[in-house]
Amino acid sequence: MQDVKRLDIKKTEELLQSGSLENCDAMLDSVLGEVGFAEIQSLMLRLYVCMDIYVAAHAFAQKIGISSEKFFECFGTADEIGAELMTNEDTKKFLHDLVRGCIKWRIESAKESGRSIIAKAKDYIDQNYMNDELSLLVVADAVGLSPSYLSTQFKKEYGQNLFEYLAVARISHARELLCCTSKMVYEVAYDVGFRDYRYFSQIFKKYTGQTPRQFQNSANICP
Repeated sequence: MQDVKRLDIKKTEELLQSGSLENCDAMLDSVLGEVGFAEIQSLMLRLYVCMDIYVAAHAFAQKIGISSEKFFECFGTADEIGAELMTNEDTKKFLHDLVRGCIKWRIESAKESGRSIIAKAKDYIDQNYMNDELSLLVVADAVGLSPSYLSTQFKKEYGQNLFEYLAVARISHARELLCCTSKMVYEVAYDVGFRDYRYFSQIFKKYTGQTPRQFQNSANICP
């Protein structure tokens, strides 16, 4: 029987974990080259190598949240693969498709995870806008991201930087209080996270075109 070197599973796992769509084909070819895949003539040995990569890919897919049902739907079950892959070329193409598919899932999963964390940052601001010490550093620490990364991703996701979003949130709540309560302007400023009345007035006018007092005087008092 033809002898074949044992596949390096760790290299396969590293490929799935950190390989890119640009380099994954070359990396997989390197892994297969180490076991002399192109020279394997035995169907059983070829499937043996294929199954090592298939099992590693299945485990990796589950690790990043892909269900077995979805995995099998995309790439087939082990029994189906064994019945369909009859040549080296067929097997090699399947393995390239398998690895590329898993890497695409990993990239998509990372993007979704990133969006989820940025959404948490937005929620944190919505819940803590009244804290006058709220800052990029505070929000970043709350969601476990670096301030620079959070700032970049927040603007990419919501079209405005974090400071602008915080200012708009505070002014929005200030408008409600000025319209629907009898609170003094300085009290409203304090309630929405401003400790400097003059600065509050400047920011309020920037976003509404009116000073807080002008807005309050022109607004209808809620019953």
